[in-house]
Amino acid sequence: MSDKAKAKEAIKRLKIETPSWAYGNSGTRFKVFGQPGVPRDPFEKIEDAAQVHKYTGAAPTVALHIPWDKVEDYAKLAKHASDLGVKLGTINSNTFQDDDYKLGSVCNPDPKIRKKAVQHLIDCIEIMNITGVQDLKLWFADGTNYPGQDNIADRQNRLAESLAEVYKHLSGNQRMLLEYKFFEPAFYHTDVPDWGTSFAHCLQLGDRALVCVDTGHHAPGTNIEYIVAVLLRAKKLGAFDFNSRFYADDDLIVGAADPFQLFRIMHEVNINGGFEVGTPVSYVLDQCHNIEAKVPGQIRSILNVQEAVAKALLVDQTALKSAQQSGDVLLANDVLMDAYNTDVRPLLVEVRQEQGLDGDPMGAFKKSGYLAKIAAERVGGNQAGWGA
Repeated sequence: MSDKAKAKEAIKRLKIETPSWAYGNSGTRFKVFGQPGVPRDPFEKIEDAAQVHKYTGAAPTVALHIPWDKVEDYAKLAKHASDLGVKLGTINSNTFQDDDYKLGSVCNPDPKIRKKAVQHLIDCIEIMNITGVQDLKLWFADGTNYPGQDNIADRQNRLAESLAEVYKHLSGNQRMLLEYKFFEPAFYHTDVPDWGTSFAHCLQLGDRALVCVDTGHHAPGTNIEYIVAVLLRAKKLGAFDFNSRFYADDDLIVGAADPFQLFRIMHEVNINGGFEVGTPVSYVLDQCHNIEAKVPGQIRSILNVQEAVAKALLVDQTALKSAQQSGDVLLANDVLMDAYNTDVRPLLVEVRQEQGLDGDPMGAFKKSGYLAKIAAERVGGNQAGWGA
């Protein structure tokens, strides 16, 4: 099989989960911007997510956020997704919006509040049991704002104890994905601020605990591809949360700020087995579109990831390895840059057409009139947004 044919097969295998919250209203820290046709409940969120999969063929699952996506009957929600040609995906917990969590959740000095947070995570596992979902995503806003506010080591002990209690409830193929974020909303110290902290806790917990890398959760200048390479080597990379950043956790469309960085990351994923059949790495969008329309924003994000992945798959690995081993610095860099500078859009059009899809997903969706349709139909009720 030629390198081009191998690349096409890998692209066809690549699946990118979209987040339910991306279809609701969002905004800046100062204002949430409403749009016509925004979903009013989780069922309508899944209807929008199904459109993304319809036109890209690459988004068969939808991540949920609990309690934003709380429903009375999760089996019914799962069937609704199945009827639309998609499935429910990662269950994302929320231990940051209750008043009780002002001083933290699983790291809070109050044992009653820690117990409440742990119970919420166990409840999320029960939703996984009902729906057959594999992954529980954990992100904690825990930390402190002032020196002396709390004992940092004690908070790590509380975190370890809480995670261990939740970990015991995993069964079957279920996994725990521990996300990190270097600041916000805690500004003096954050309890899970970096990949090393997440990695250390996951090692202690066991094989079912893996690190989630959010591409927007790093300080400027961080070499994310290095982190990815180390975690893949240790078999501890469980998932990506894709978005883009200029300053911090900006939640912009993935690849918008630095497409070359996205390519570099995907190159490390490729050479370390992240696109192989049966890879344990899941790929998820984690973006809140503020000024652009929701569904096409997700479609564009998937196209950006596909372009970066296609370029990474076209790197001449034989030539690169030869240049590296001979110490030819310029040639090695040339090999990488040749792939990055390749226009892979025609290749991706071929892939889509071979899958029975329109070669231009953005154009095809625009012609469908779906946005006008939901704007006319979804009148009344409460639009979904942050916290709903």
